[in-house]
Amino acid sequence: MSTASTPDAYRSPLLRISSFTLLWHAVASVFSAFAFATFLRPPFPEWLQTPQNQKAMAIGFTYGGAITVTLGAVAGLAFLAWAIGTRKALITFAIAFVLAFASEYAGTRWDYPFGAYEYSSQLGYKIGGRVPFNIPTSWFYMLVASLAICARILPAKDDRTSKWWWAFVGGVVLTLWDVSMDPAMVKTNHWFWEMGTLADRHPFVRFIGAPIFYGMPLTNWLGWLLTGILVARAMLAVVPPSVWAAKVAPHRLPFVLYAVNGLLPIAICLRWDMVPAGILGFIAMAVPLWAALRQSPGLERRVSPSGVPLPSGR
Repeated sequence: MSTASTPDAYRSPLLRISSFTLLWHAVASVFSAFAFATFLRPPFPEWLQTPQNQKAMAIGFTYGGAITVTLGAVAGLAFLAWAIGTRKALITFAIAFVLAFASEYAGTRWDYPFGAYEYSSQLGYKIGGRVPFNIPTSWFYMLVASLAICARILPAKDDRTSKWWWAFVGGVVLTLWDVSMDPAMVKTNHWFWEMGTLADRHPFVRFIGAPIFYGMPLTNWLGWLLTGILVARAMLAVVPPSVWAAKVAPHRLPFVLYAVNGLLPIAICLRWDMVPAGILGFIAMAVPLWAALRQSPGLERRVSPSGVPLPSGR
């Protein structure tokens, strides 16, 4: 029987922490989506332009995003610790954080693998003066959610080929989050693209480096996919597919976490004159969620050596 199915498991302090922080992560995300869709959309209303409210808005911009992401990370880490054990959860977090940070640092310093971009101060403290602490943190918990989706839709085999296939699908599911997020975050000055002239470059480089989607180059999604695959594969080396399927995927928390993180960017796109990005972003995130949630939420997904799903041993 799965840990997630025992009544005592729901009284676990780790699961309580996870549920509590997820609740406030959702509240903060809903409020942020509402705020950016209404009174934080320029031109600002008169009541927001008083000195006191301007100060409150500055504090919100400085700390709001960081707090929201931290709550999501705590929810994801506490849940993973409850599901697979604290030691493995911490190792998984450390690996995901370090690899995601390394990729983001390379991107902000050498323009690879995402393209030339820079973060503003709105996302909080920057490690090395370049990468906000909450960026690699969000990579971790969104990959937890993405791999939980994989666990619902893919055979839970632990061979090397299956792990790479899971990593690829997990990378795709993660990248779909960015369909609406990049336009939204650029529009609200969370980061900036700094693509120079490409006139003297190879046609292929001009194609993938041109600002084709609300100022974003195609290299960004290629970088997301590459980084997502590598980080997911490293996470799967610690926690194999069979464990994700048996201990993580039966619980609804990772799917709520994935859905909640689409609220803010989609709301911004729909209200800040980027409706196509909002619609595409909604569809992009809804499809894998729908595919995953079609599966019975309480069943372990075990497979035979040939990859054929087996019934749960309840």
